[in-house]
Amino acid sequence: MLHSLPSGLKISISRSISTVFEQYMEKIGWDEKKYNIEDFIKQWQVYINEHASWYDKLSDDIKKDPSFHEELAAKINETIQKILSEAPTDEQMKTIENLQRKHNNKDSYSCKMEAKFLINSLKSKTK
Repeated sequence: MLHSLPSGLKISISRSISTVFEQYMEKIGWDEKKYNIEDFIKQWQVYINEHASWYDKLSDDIKKDPSFHEELAAKINETIQKILSEAPTDEQMKTIENLQRKHNNKDSYSCKMEAKFLINSLKSKTK
């Protein structure tokens, strides 16, 4: 069912998952111990109801269909896995190394999105 949606709609769904995942992870400071999939899903549901224009384009039948929700859950997992497996860029790693040296800090990070968070966090300490 999800696969039969127009391409633009599928892209919008993926973007909304990525956007909310980034917001959620920032909210918990990228602390894996604080991660809770149910909390993330609640935050995503609020986002799609209040900010996602694609949600209004779905028919009520699709929104109520259990198979759509199963496919959507798989898409959420796939998108999160893709985010977590995307390696930080060389530029991000150099920036983090310089900022950590400056702040006598040694935080770890494992993906591009987490590196972005760490850079922003370290830069805000500089100000």
